[in-house]
Amino acid sequence: MLLIEAIESLAIKPDGIYIDGTYGRGGHSKAILTGLSEHGRLLSFDKDTAAVSHAKEKFADDPRFEIVQSSFSDMKAVVTQKGLLGKVNGILLDLGVSSPQLDEPERGFSFLKDGPLDMRMDQRMKMDAATWINSASAAEIADVLKNYGEERYAKRIAGAIVKAREEMPITKTLQLAEIVSQANPSWEKHKHPATRSFQAIRIFINEELSDLEIFLNACLDILECGGRLAIITFHSLEDRIVKRFFRRQIQGEVIPKEVPLTKDLLAVRFKQIIRNAKPTDEEIRENPRARSATLRVVEKII
Repeated sequence: MLLIEAIESLAIKPDGIYIDGTYGRGGHSKAILTGLSEHGRLLSFDKDTAAVSHAKEKFADDPRFEIVQSSFSDMKAVVTQKGLLGKVNGILLDLGVSSPQLDEPERGFSFLKDGPLDMRMDQRMKMDAATWINSASAAEIADVLKNYGEERYAKRIAGAIVKAREEMPITKTLQLAEIVSQANPSWEKHKHPATRSFQAIRIFINEELSDLEIFLNACLDILECGGRLAIITFHSLEDRIVKRFFRRQIQGEVIPKEVPLTKDLLAVRFKQIIRNAKPTDEEIRENPRARSATLRVVEKII
């Protein structure tokens, strides 16, 4: 989804240094490597043990490639350790959940297939969704559903979850999906009633939004001048964070009009390359999950 646009927007230099912050199953990494010469370098990140194993097997014989099992929020520290700070020509983040995570019931992300209520992208984490959902207070659950899922019936659903777990621990995905569905009084057309709740719990368990904030605050130090950053978002919360950060770096500090400052003093760090590209109808037909994707691309100018 948006693969061609994202890769083209990076304007890959054959001998450059690039980072795929969300390896997934390697589609973007493969495309980046295609544009690199034997002197180019690609560093990829992923929390998921299965993704890292896939990467090590798929690109085992490619000396240009390296995979790190870590969140992209750790990128600055990793890049610094490797002596690449301020030398990276381009970074790509695809913030969608990978298809294998959604499609494999045992990962616990799906509300359509039964499996253990897990939802951890990094299986090394101690806290999984079942542990949290069976121990958090109704108020805590409601806050997560509202803040990370924009669920309008958060309190009602949280109350139903707490009541249900008093009778039996909630350990399976379909078990939770049924509780949420029954507590949701208004089902949206063409959307499963548990969609927002599952999204919220997944984002919370994996600290997705805080990871994004940390990365954005570090990306300017990672990129070289002229380096590009491409981010594909899939829901309004993360897209809002990216859009606001980009706007602030493109427009600079907000200064009253009467203050006589020239543009070079406003700390403008990025210029916009792509504002908000959307997937084509063909991409959506091939992968319906792509329908909410948005691509935004900027270039570091100072």
